[in-house]
Amino acid sequence: MDEIEELLTRGVENIIPDKEKLRALLASGKKLNIYLGIDPTATQIHVGHAVPLRKLNAFAQLGHNVTFLIGDFTALIGDTSDKDTERPVLTHEQIKANFETYKKQAEKILDFSKVTVRFNSEWLNKLDFAEIVKLSQHFSAGEFVSRELIRNRLDQKKKVGLHELLYPVMQGYDSYFMDTDIQLGGTDQTFNMQAGRVLQKDLRNKESFIIANGFLEGTDGRKMSKSWGNAIWLSDTPENMYGKVMSLKDDLIVNYFTLLTDTSYEAIASMKKSMAKGENPMNLKKRLAFELTKTFNTEVEAEKAQDAFKKAHQENIFPEEAEPSAPANSIKEFLIDKGYTSTEAKNLIAVGSVDINGITIKERNIEVNSGDEIRIGKKAFFKVE
Repeated sequence: MDEIEELLTRGVENIIPDKEKLRALLASGKKLNIYLGIDPTATQIHVGHAVPLRKLNAFAQLGHNVTFLIGDFTALIGDTSDKDTERPVLTHEQIKANFETYKKQAEKILDFSKVTVRFNSEWLNKLDFAEIVKLSQHFSAGEFVSRELIRNRLDQKKKVGLHELLYPVMQGYDSYFMDTDIQLGGTDQTFNMQAGRVLQKDLRNKESFIIANGFLEGTDGRKMSKSWGNAIWLSDTPENMYGKVMSLKDDLIVNYFTLLTDTSYEAIASMKKSMAKGENPMNLKKRLAFELTKTFNTEVEAEKAQDAFKKAHQENIFPEEAEPSAPANSIKEFLIDKGYTSTEAKNLIAVGSVDINGITIKERNIEVNSGDEIRIGKKAFFKVE
């Protein structure tokens, strides 16, 4: 498979308007304007976000004009493309605080010496009301409210804020202002990315393209979510990352190899065949865990994480490098202090995923004392001092 075919195939769910037209444009040798936008609505990036980031980096390595766009202005509204409720409005201070962690995490994937970082407040702040009205005339409110999640909210008598209609307009203007040739994003962003194509066509008479990447499920097969505790974060420690990958559902192994690694299609096809013939998926999962931990950290850290997992889960030896921690009034409080939500803490305890000194506990009010060794599933180990 040649380089262009790899770009247009691997992890790609859809290309708009036409794959062959885009292939011809890429083959022409022209340096294209390509961007990926992320709204800093949280403090962490998970490996699902890594899929379009990897695609963006691939274009950067080919010498195209690549932009990593921080939606500091659009985050004030918040995109509801994948939400069944209106997003809470963030303050400038919250957006700034969230962004501070983004670049550090994205550096694990993007070569920022070849990527331009921009903020869309640079141009959206300058639009006056008359200009916003003119931009809005290129779009239909009916198209917006006909989207499934929006329609469902209206059917359920839930509020749909008028400001939400402006989000696709603003994202479309991002693409127009930067004179974009290719927009990258998830399939849930297709409607918003189409707005960019409309403005490019209407105002510049230019054909632009969308590459919508495939969907990466959380470790349990559902959408990655902090509240479900199934996300693998780029900020996870190597040990936690390795352990989370090892907790991955077997039927997700191939998709993770495809979307998050450079493993060849031939090798991935061979994995499918070997599992179909009865090979233990655990063997491939170990390989995947090492590969991802190395990719998002270092090879030395991946080796240490691999060794710690082996000792803890195959030799039943509590790892010496377990994170030192303070006592707590209850195991639930301890988990919350470690970054789990209250709901996550309750669920982990209820399903027997928390051990204290080798004993699975089911009561959330058990005290955590000095000397306790705490294990959370296959993911985390703590030594209470």
